[in-house]
Amino acid sequence: MPTTTPIEHVVIVVKENHGLDNYFGTFPGANGMAMAHAHNPPPNDPNHTHPAWLKRAKTASRVQYVESDIPKYWAWARAFTLCDSYFTDVAGPSSPNHLMLVCADSPIIENPHPAPLFDRPTLPAQLDKARLTWANYGGYVFDYLKYTQGKNKKAPTQFAVDAAAGKLPTVSWLYAPVGLSEHPVENVTKGMQWTAAQVAAVVKGGLWPKVAIFVTWDDWGGWYDHVNPPVVEKWTDGTQFRYGGRVPCLVLSPYAKPAFISHARHSHVSLVRFCEKAFGLPSLNARTAADDGMADCLDFKQKPLPPPP
Repeated sequence: MPTTTPIEHVVIVVKENHGLDNYFGTFPGANGMAMAHAHNPPPNDPNHTHPAWLKRAKTASRVQYVESDIPKYWAWARAFTLCDSYFTDVAGPSSPNHLMLVCADSPIIENPHPAPLFDRPTLPAQLDKARLTWANYGGYVFDYLKYTQGKNKKAPTQFAVDAAAGKLPTVSWLYAPVGLSEHPVENVTKGMQWTAAQVAAVVKGGLWPKVAIFVTWDDWGGWYDHVNPPVVEKWTDGTQFRYGGRVPCLVLSPYAKPAFISHARHSHVSLVRFCEKAFGLPSLNARTAADDGMADCLDFKQKPLPPPP
């Protein structure tokens, strides 16, 4: 099926372990709350397991970063689109949410040990079937899926090389190397600088006119957030499975709505759905079929925005 938008490349940048209030709680116009200023880097890694999530009201870390810690992210939020009602899809840690970003499904609610191998339909399989391209720049969860295990695997450092050469695939999943992912106890400012360098490489390669870049964070990270996510799915023990906590999502594109805060409910599944809609792919499952695919965040009829400086 032909594409229905000017978008030819989607970049999904997955950073680690920070919530909406933790990063944008004091951003003007966002549904946030003010808390004490967090240390940078954080001194420890807050507990962000599923049991910790269930007790988050009493035990989550109530601190946050401010504009001076992550100025580029705040600048992007002012120039493009920030989602303040974007939730993780699993009320737990990284691995199940990474799976949601690839296949809109997760058979686990905790990080597994040892590494499993799941046979699930995936967005990469849909792209291959449509003769479109994709690449995994540094993501470990692709090796948890039978279809994607070992396929199209590149180092995170290769992304900027490919982008600057104007040779990105249709869909790129991009994960920062250790030390720059923003996972506690990493410095969040240095992680932001790495993300900005990847976006700059996309612009340098001349891909800005036809790209949609989504920058999001994989899980809640153990940080307090004042918004309780709705319950739409329960785990096998009856506890909340979906949704998990709010995390930021920044939408950078010539067609991202400028200076816009999206209050519509979105999640990691929404990014999978965006790709399905942008490239005329069928729905992977009921989750993507029910999702609007970030529809309120982009306007393909607007005058294209200039790239980030």
